[in-house]
Amino acid sequence: MVDCLKYRDTNHFSELVYNYVEQSPDFKAFISNFPSIEAFKVQLESKSKNFNQKNRQVLNKVLQNDYSSIDASQQTLTNIENLKLENTFTVTTGHQLNLFTGPLYFFYKIISTINLCQELSEAYPEQNFVPLYWMASEDHDFDEINFFNFKRKKVSWKSEQNGPVGEFSTSSIDEFLNQLSELFGNHKNAEDLLNLFQQAYVGHDNLADAHFYLVNTLFTKYGLVVLKPNHPQLKHCFKSYIKNELLDQTAHQHVLLQSENLKEKGYNIQVNPREINLFYIEKGIRERIVKHDGHYHVLETQLKFSETEILQLVDEHPERFSPNVIMRPLYQEVILPNLCYIGGGGELAYWLQLKSFFDSQQITFPLLLLRNSVLLYSDKTAKKLKQLNLSIQDLFLSQADLTEKIVKKESEIEIDFSEQIQYLKQQFSSLYRTALLTDASFEGAVAAQEQKQINGLKHLEKRLLKAQKRKLSDHLKRAVSLQDMLFPNGGLQERYLNFSEVYVDTGKDFIQVLKDQLKPLSGKFTAIELDIYHIEN
Repeated sequence: MVDCLKYRDTNHFSELVYNYVEQSPDFKAFISNFPSIEAFKVQLESKSKNFNQKNRQVLNKVLQNDYSSIDASQQTLTNIENLKLENTFTVTTGHQLNLFTGPLYFFYKIISTINLCQELSEAYPEQNFVPLYWMASEDHDFDEINFFNFKRKKVSWKSEQNGPVGEFSTSSIDEFLNQLSELFGNHKNAEDLLNLFQQAYVGHDNLADAHFYLVNTLFTKYGLVVLKPNHPQLKHCFKSYIKNELLDQTAHQHVLLQSENLKEKGYNIQVNPREINLFYIEKGIRERIVKHDGHYHVLETQLKFSETEILQLVDEHPERFSPNVIMRPLYQEVILPNLCYIGGGGELAYWLQLKSFFDSQQITFPLLLLRNSVLLYSDKTAKKLKQLNLSIQDLFLSQADLTEKIVKKESEIEIDFSEQIQYLKQQFSSLYRTALLTDASFEGAVAAQEQKQINGLKHLEKRLLKAQKRKLSDHLKRAVSLQDMLFPNGGLQERYLNFSEVYVDTGKDFIQVLKDQLKPLSGKFTAIELDIYHIEN
């Protein structure tokens, strides 16, 4: 059972997301085009002309090397080989290296990417389309990724390591395997989860390799290609842009101007550009590069370079330069034959700040697509909703609105006095005419009496509602309990739950359900009823 809702009707996203999905003209100056099957034809032509085809060979070699020691599907290996061909393009999504994938929307990002490639292959059979997952292995904010939630419990990995998280040793991660075993329970699906975690994290020396293994195991069946971007050969393809950023700080001025234009249209800015949007990375270090006194300094270190020295370092060790959130999208589009980036609302927001910068670098700006968003619920929950005379859409209401709707729907008496108030106003309109004909000074007295009567009706309506709430208290408690279960802490399920909580009840079949049901170009929020999926246990 699948229901689709308009994003605006979910009440859980920003105005920017609502307007983007609804293709507001506000965004025309900030994008190449809104995503559609037809728009990809123009994007194909533009990327074909603009992409440095030599980078394909580099990309292929890097991927061949990374996949040489991992068990990947034939479809994934074919996709890697096809990337050497000029008629092959990628659709890309990316994510941090969250422990055990982090929140559920990780899956929705990747399935959206896989399904869009399938749609494009059907529409443009003369081209190849490769779903690609970009690992954010250079990020350094460990506290954002070192946990996941399982049945309202936070499972955390503690570590004192510093620098790019992809380089973090996983030697200490086996310390809470016993904790996971207790959490997951004792049955086949739980055993599979524990084995997957152990093979990924205990079986690999660092977090990047562990995450690579995990993502490949979950999605290689569908041809997904996983890319580790922190590679000397890939960074070599980006050298000229690194130098431009160090010497001219082009990103700062363009992104700042585009950000101001977005602000004028009433949208909040997601990120603020730096004068230099690069980090310096080595083992245990990922720190900002700043320029002052004619030298380039690496913050929080003693490292300092002259202009000649730092340009030489770019030539010899480009992998020591890590793009920040402003430069990373450019890096992606330089090294990939990419057509579209799929991300969440926050990602779309910062991409919308970048087109002017891309234009200045003469790099084709990708189509931007909001990933699918999903609410999963069980057949057991569906039965409870039916008993309460509610739909899954009703649970997206605020708790106050949900309560009021139930009371009005279930009450044996009519508790909506809007008709009576309207009738009252009609009656008073004749009193106004009488007052004006008699003595105009009575108009104020009539208005006061009208408002008094309206207030009285509204007060009576509230008292009746309150009384009915008491009468329907059990019904309301059950409805609110369902809502609390499906919307943890009042937020979207996909931003809180980890896939393990679903997997325990369904096994890996739920991935195929997502694959079958998610429509990346639909512009709708999807609610999916799963058989035997008992999230409430």
